[in-house]
Amino acid sequence: MIPSAGCTAFMAPRQPIPTAPEGPSAQSPVPRELEMMSLDRYRIEPPDILLITAIKIVPKPPHKVQPFDGLLIRVTGTLPDQPIADAFAVDPEGMVDLGPAYGKVPVAGLTIDEAQDAVRRQVAQVLAEPQVSISLAFSSGAQPISGEHLVGPDGRVNLGTYGSVYVTGLTVEEAKAKIEEKLSEKLADPEVIVDVFSYNSKKYYIITQGGGFGDNLVPQPITGNETVLDAIAAVGGISQVSSTKIWIARPAPNGVGCEQILPIAYEDITRGASTATNYQILPGDRVFIAEDPLVKLDAVLSRFSRPIERVFGTVSLGTATINRIVRFGLGQNQGG
Repeated sequence: MIPSAGCTAFMAPRQPIPTAPEGPSAQSPVPRELEMMSLDRYRIEPPDILLITAIKIVPKPPHKVQPFDGLLIRVTGTLPDQPIADAFAVDPEGMVDLGPAYGKVPVAGLTIDEAQDAVRRQVAQVLAEPQVSISLAFSSGAQPISGEHLVGPDGRVNLGTYGSVYVTGLTVEEAKAKIEEKLSEKLADPEVIVDVFSYNSKKYYIITQGGGFGDNLVPQPITGNETVLDAIAAVGGISQVSSTKIWIARPAPNGVGCEQILPIAYEDITRGASTATNYQILPGDRVFIAEDPLVKLDAVLSRFSRPIERVFGTVSLGTATINRIVRFGLGQNQGG
């Protein structure tokens, strides 16, 4: 990357425009248009939003069958026109309906093995030596966790009755492992898919000087493919109070190196389609658009001249009012 002329002490005098080379060398490693780089592995931080999809959510055994649970029941040697090899829902009364020929079986409050024995006894009234297999297809008592989850200010995602998991600083794969580890406290071999639904924590900033009327600051999310032109387009282009003096201020970690100043040749990258200074934007960058000095001068002069104009205006108005009053009085005296 292109460094500035050197670090400066805090609050030390600085030039209005940072000192930097006029343009990047051909060997400059700073990523730019047509020479972009992939960003580092994304690290989750507040207030990112995670999309969690539950693949396997099964309570740990021994599970007691509850109303609205789903049981996968398979029976061999059934009647040809009434096979039993499907998922059956437990009704609100705690019964599972196996069909007209077999009837209903009460299973609420039983373990899977006990429910299997109960079904075997029931179908044995119709079938000769039936073989029965039952497994839990889904549990009504397992709280759904699929959906969007906001990473809170404390760096954790809330999983409802399963608790919360600290995910700040983790990659997506590491967050998946942590979430499954937490779910395994109450579930048997849980499996989830984790992805980032909304990238909210990585940003860059566009600062536009206001020509003496206050600066404008616009934060923008990082998607990994922004350039200087994208940043300028995000604020609607160069404003009427701005100049074409633009640079990127790239921060350095505390106590490690200096911030980097990357000057932008605006005319070159717009009119000439030069890619040399159309740099790739990185997280934390400040794209600074300097004000037009003539606009700033006009604003400064206006600040000093307006109070004087108001004073003279007030004096003139008062003088004119007095003159009218005097003239009106003289006119009445002459008429008398």
